[in-house]
Formats: sequence, structure tokens, C-alpha cells
Amino acid sequence: MRLVSLLFHDVYASDPHESGFRSPAADRYKLTVPNFEAQLDGLAAVDVDTPWLATEFARTTEPPIPDPGSRIPAVITFDDGGESYYTVAAPRLEALGWRGHCFVSTNFIGHRGFLTTSQLRELDARGHLIGSHSASHPARFNSLTLAGMRAEWSDSRQKLEDLLGHAVTVGSVPGGYFSADVAQTAADAGLHVLFTSEPTTRMAPAHDLLLIGRFTIRRGHPPDAAQRFVAGAPWARCGAWIGWNTKALVKPVLGASYARIADWLLAPRSAEHHG
Repeated sequence: MRLVSLLFHDVYASDPHESGFRSPAADRYKLTVPNFEAQLDGLAAVDVDTPWLATEFARTTEPPIPDPGSRIPAVITFDDGGESYYTVAAPRLEALGWRGHCFVSTNFIGHRGFLTTSQLRELDARGHLIGSHSASHPARFNSLTLAGMRAEWSDSRQKLEDLLGHAVTVGSVPGGYFSADVAQTAADAGLHVLFTSEPTTRMAPAHDLLLIGRFTIRRGHPPDAAQRFVAGAPWARCGAWIGWNTKALVKPVLGASYARIADWLLAPRSAEHHG
């Protein structure tokens, strides 16, 4: 089975530092409120099935088989656990009758710009799926030791389960730094579904869990990017896949310099965007 999973981060009214991590690297993925609403409007205009939640297939590593006559399956996810999921994203999703996935880096719960325990409990009660995005959001998750990866997943999952009062079996990979060991340690920690940042519509069983790729919506994308990814516009998904794989080749070569170079390359777009 194939589906289109969309990856968002934070949304802000006037300053990117209102929600989530405060850095140039994080800011590259943040949208203004009007830009975010334009993405949802475009998505709503597509003949898309009501966005799915991973709880529908979190108990099995076999991808679900949809009704042949059903509409396009789609999934909406947000990474990091910034407060804007509660203040902006969730209300706008609910107005459309939708719910989303909120993946939380649990060491930051209650910190400035991040979700609080009461907000997370309320979102969970309102039908949003709260999942793990590791404990500390390491800069390069796949460079940790196996023990370090397991601890990141286990600590995060345990904190969320204690907070919400029920099992948490869905997570997403921080920073897109995926590897077979990342998947294995997530499964070892009790996760059943793991979202990556690879822009693919394919769901695949691996290491006793289900891997799901995602198409990132970021600053500078056209307002109909989500619509184009879901509707399968020519070259939209292919272009995202080529871009992601190019980055995957470059990141190991540049190492810690990658983020600084990416910030420099995107600086003109940032100025134009905020001007």
C-alpha cells in the first residue's frame, strides 16, 4: 500500500522563535500562519481521504489494504513538540475534521516555546496522536551508540506513557538521520511505527516495525506544495526524492558544516520570505 505522509514543524505569527527550537537550522522548517493555512486549504481542495492516524496500523508490521474505491490516503505529522501545534495547528486541523500526529522531544516538554504536560494531555484527549521524537533530539541521531539510541527512544516513550496514561507505540526520527540501527533500536524500545524523512509513498516492514516516509513542507515552498504532493503533481514527489537523496550523499561529507552551509545558501530566500 502507498500513502502520502506530510511533515510539518512549527508555525508562527511574527517570529520563528515563538515555537520550537530556536536556531537558523530549525527556522528553515517553520511556516508563517498564512503559509500554513494555505497548505491546509490546498490539501482540503484535493479529493483526499480524511487524514489517517498511525494507530490504525500501529499493531502490525503489515501495511493495511485500503478499499480499492477509497480516496487518497494521507497522513499529517509535526515534529519537535513546539507549542504552535496546540495554539495554531490543532485548531485548524480540527476545523477541517482532521487530526494529526505530534511527535515530541520529551526533554523539552514545558520549556519556552514547547508543549506543556497539560497541553499534551488535552491534545491526546482531543484525538491527536502523541508520539516520540526521541528524548533530547540529538544533532545526528544515527551517530549515537546502540545503547544511546535505545535510551533516547525508551526514555521518551516512558515519559509520554506516564504523562498520557496509555501505550505510545509511534515515533519519528529526529533530523532525518535514519539507519537500520535507528529502526532496530526503536523496535527494541517498543515502537511499532516509525516515520522517517525520506520522501516516499511506500510503507515497508523492517525490524519488527512499520517504516513510513514523509514529504517535508518547509519555508520557501509554494503554497500548494502539500496539495501537489498528495495529488501526485508531475515531478513534485520525484523532485522531493531527488533533493532528499542528494542531501543524504552530501551530509556525511560535510559533517557538522552541513547546517552552516545550508543556512548560508538559504539566506537570500529567508530575506525575501520575511521581507
